[in-house]
Amino acid sequence: MKLKKLFYVVIGCIAVGLGALGAVLPLLPAFPFLLLAAYCFAKSSERLHKWFTNTRLYKNNLESYVQGRGMTRKTKIRIMVTVTLLMSVGFLMMDQVPVGRIVLGCVWLFHILYFCFRVKTIKADCPETYTADRRNLQ
Repeated sequence: MKLKKLFYVVIGCIAVGLGALGAVLPLLPAFPFLLLAAYCFAKSSERLHKWFTNTRLYKNNLESYVQGRGMTRKTKIRIMVTVTLLMSVGFLMMDQVPVGRIVLGCVWLFHILYFCFRVKTIKADCPETYTADRRNLQ
């Protein structure tokens, strides 16, 4: 395996791990790490890329976004509510750390603004308007 491909595999695996942690830790966002994992696996290994793109997590949350269509309102709301609830726990636990609360509040605000204004909202019953051409990702 070439060194460059090995690098992408390692970074992809780390990104999947961080994305999984981001699902439960309030300060760590899962979405960008999962996007990074998809990119790295597409650059490194067809087998890893197929595995990752066939996971339920990818199909439910990232597939339409990666294809350039956006996300359904339900997916966007689910992500924003989950992040808000998890960040609220961290915010409450930082009652003695005002700087931590400020940082956490800024991260939360950026997250909400990003999903509201930068990620396109698509209808759930919308027919596929774009096809994934994964050769362009490689």
